[in-house]
Amino acid sequence: MPQNQAGISSRSNEFLLKNMSMNSIVINVGNSNIRFGLFNGDNCDISWVINTKPYRTADELYVQMLMLYQTYKIDPKEIDRVIIGSVVPQLTKVMSSGIKKIHGTTPVIVDRNTPSGVQAKSKQMGTDIYANLVAAHNLYPNRKKIVIDFGTALTASCVAETGETLGVIIAPGIVTSLNSLINQTAQLPDIELKKPKSVLGLDTVTCMQSGMVYGFLGMVEGFVTRINEEVNDDCFVVATGGVSHVYKPLTDKIHVMDRLHTLKGLYFLGKDL
Repeated sequence: MPQNQAGISSRSNEFLLKNMSMNSIVINVGNSNIRFGLFNGDNCDISWVINTKPYRTADELYVQMLMLYQTYKIDPKEIDRVIIGSVVPQLTKVMSSGIKKIHGTTPVIVDRNTPSGVQAKSKQMGTDIYANLVAAHNLYPNRKKIVIDFGTALTASCVAETGETLGVIIAPGIVTSLNSLINQTAQLPDIELKKPKSVLGLDTVTCMQSGMVYGFLGMVEGFVTRINEEVNDDCFVVATGGVSHVYKPLTDKIHVMDRLHTLKGLYFLGKDL
């Protein structure tokens, strides 16, 4: 081979090696839902969700995951790494067993003790909150960030430019509160969580929708205002979690809505382990 062609071939191979992406499955085991994400390099191409409850055996999870892999045309042999973050300890081992059956490899388990650019500061910090802070620190550098997670619990967590955790707020989750209200009353119906046509409702459904939407919106806006005052800054605010899409259009306090934010944090924690 001529020397110049050999040089071109060598450079081409080097370019290909640098641009080969690792395929990862990232799994966020939450109290209400288990979210899966297929990452091609740092990008999440596909995501899907199953209910956490009722809890399943390893065999049941194995069958369900295989069916979902087939649906999304995912070949387990093409997956280089599986990363799990969990706030449900009894499901972590079950999920790991299911993964071993499918992929023939042990998944990477990440939690608040996994090293990153964020200092958790508390031994009680949940994996989901830690992952939220890690994602914010990686995706939105050089500023203070607040992550509002509209999950089973409603959380607001704040991280400094340096990666220092400045603190966390935990409140009852929106869907959790709605279900409690319905279950504890005789005549209040199940409702769709969406913005009503007006703040003042004229029937039971719109009255409840107004309370759930504008009541919790006021809480979230209050969190952001008070955190900004306490840290003496105008933080960049990210919203994530199952019902974040309901609240983002209603306020200018939230700058970005990203349902995959927690998954991205888990990916950043586990991609180099």
